[in-house]
Amino acid sequence: MFTELLRTPIVTPGVLVPVDVVAGLLTLWALVGPLGRRTARSGGRTIVSGRGRLAVRSGALLVGAGAGLLAVWWFGDVQDDFGVAFTPVTRMWVAFLGATVALCIAVLVQGGWGRRGVAIAALAGVALASGLGINVDFGAYRTIEQAITTDPYPMGSLGHQRAAPADAQVVDAATWTAPASMPDHGRTISVQIPGTVSHFHARHAVVWLPPAALTAHPPTLPVLVALSGQPGQPSDMFQAGELGEDLDTYARAHHGLAPIVVSPDQLGAPNRNPMCVDSRRLGRSATYVMTDTVDWIRQHLDVAAAPSAWGITGFSEGATCAMQFSTAHPEVFGSALAISSELTVKNGSEAHTVKVGFDGSRSAYQAAAPVAAMRRHAPYRQHLTVFGFGQDDAPYRASTTTLRTAAEHAGMQTSLVVSPGSAHDWNTVRYVLTHGLPEVLTHLGLPAQGGAL
Repeated sequence: MFTELLRTPIVTPGVLVPVDVVAGLLTLWALVGPLGRRTARSGGRTIVSGRGRLAVRSGALLVGAGAGLLAVWWFGDVQDDFGVAFTPVTRMWVAFLGATVALCIAVLVQGGWGRRGVAIAALAGVALASGLGINVDFGAYRTIEQAITTDPYPMGSLGHQRAAPADAQVVDAATWTAPASMPDHGRTISVQIPGTVSHFHARHAVVWLPPAALTAHPPTLPVLVALSGQPGQPSDMFQAGELGEDLDTYARAHHGLAPIVVSPDQLGAPNRNPMCVDSRRLGRSATYVMTDTVDWIRQHLDVAAAPSAWGITGFSEGATCAMQFSTAHPEVFGSALAISSELTVKNGSEAHTVKVGFDGSRSAYQAAAPVAAMRRHAPYRQHLTVFGFGQDDAPYRASTTTLRTAAEHAGMQTSLVVSPGSAHDWNTVRYVLTHGLPEVLTHLGLPAQGGAL
């Protein structure tokens, strides 16, 4: 029963409409509920008239809504603390929540335990409705379980996986025969990838093993490294991005074959942003991914060693990391799928980025930009980068256009996927993965899909 409750969808009209209606009715009741009449008290004081109470509450609503919009503008547009341009839908919900907070304060001050109870209930209802509405706008969580579980995948065994010979090639799909005992779906597990060289304090990584990799004699497969955005966690690309579902769809059409996916923790904590560089202040995130994680993959998984069999993908901060690693290390990665990548690394303002990430060296900061890496390593041969962004995401449309132009000038093969009607959110991620992965999988040496997943 409890498990089924956790799996309740929270993005359907059957949930959203009742919550919104109840929140709206409670707010309306808190606004125009029993206002009181003008009566005298001892000492010559009088209770404020009902009309006066309504005016105060209405004014509080307007002030609260304005404060919410001002907060979004300041922290989102001016300070850019979240790295995204908020949509009108999210701004509306923040304004609604701010208005209800102010209304609740006004009612609490005016007094009356009944009215106070209604105001608190209204605030709780609007907070829930706002959270659900913003979640739908960002497309982050589909169920209650996804929203409250930070590490949903159990620690697991890699089964029959082993290090492949140095000269191993990706299995030839034409000669592969899936055994009758092969599972119908891939398996997602958590693993610990130690920071042996980097000493980076990473959370558990997530590994997805396709059905073919779960057999008693698994074939040599390509590998895809997947990086979350920030804030984020390694499971995000599987929970919110539904990467495992996309690859299960592919595997069902190709006798269980698909890449092994490894999602390491390049952040160290949900709200940390070490920018996938080696920093004295923020830790050696780059070494953790490019040395510790790459070595772990080669030592524990039956994957081909050639760059043609290695791909990397990511969203937002993770996409920027993917561009950094794929452009600076073409000897490792031959494919990339970058969803809403920035032009260069970023942790607050440029001055702060240079200070905390590069010990004050502006030249090191400039050299870390993917475009700079492209200039150093051009020309690229047999290298594919698929770019993606949301149609309504103007800042990342601009950065993606610049990156793609530079990539083509550097000799890369590129393509572009634009998610219709979405912005900097997980709706974009899911669309770009579904429509962009097939080309990447073909480049990794797997059979062509012939359309979206």
